[in-house]
Amino acid sequence: DACSKPLPLEIALSIMANEGPRVQEIVQLLDWHVEPDHYVMVLERPVPFEELNWFLLQNMGTIKEEVAYVIMRQTIIAAQTCCRRGVLHRDINPENVLINPDTLKVKLMGFGCGAVLSNLDYKSFTGMYDPSQLEYCPPEFFMTGKYHGEPATVWSLGILLFVMLCGDFPQRRDMCKIKDNTWTKDGLSGECCDFIRRCLQIDPKQRIELENLSLHD
Repeated sequence: DACSKPLPLEIALSIMANEGPRVQEIVQLLDWHVEPDHYVMVLERPVPFEELNWFLLQNMGTIKEEVAYVIMRQTIIAAQTCCRRGVLHRDINPENVLINPDTLKVKLMGFGCGAVLSNLDYKSFTGMYDPSQLEYCPPEFFMTGKYHGEPATVWSLGILLFVMLCGDFPQRRDMCKIKDNTWTKDGLSGECCDFIRRCLQIDPKQRIELENLSLHD
């Protein structure tokens, strides 16, 4: 019975993330088709949306704080909504964030590395074998071989904001100052620097909780 066969995880997670009232910040799954050896997903692809990494490249790798805040507010909403609906995205990075360059509207996509959200430890991180994604992987995974979903999501969001504002991943000297709560950067507001410090604490217990993340004008 074809109806009784389990859906591929990526499709199931996309359905779960879109259950309930529509959230504009998450790409909609419009249709899907499963074959014995592959599956096809039909996703919302609004125009003129483009990947955030391309948007950053067009802006010489960094953007102004006020622009980054607009992007982050929406990405946080998407991440929080996913977790509330039982989905751990686990791959939040500029390749999976679509942005309308004219309006700065943002949509989160790409559930292929995701998992069902659990209170138990996760012991794998799908994106870790991609060298360009290593920094988005929570440090506790490299230190202990395990991590929890929501603190890992907070880490990924913090890395995303850092990359947008600084044009690179945090270096060792940055992480030392973040740990000591002394990290700042010329041209960034105190609120912004504090937000980054709260997200990028090496100890996941010291990170701000996902539900407490907020950005203000």
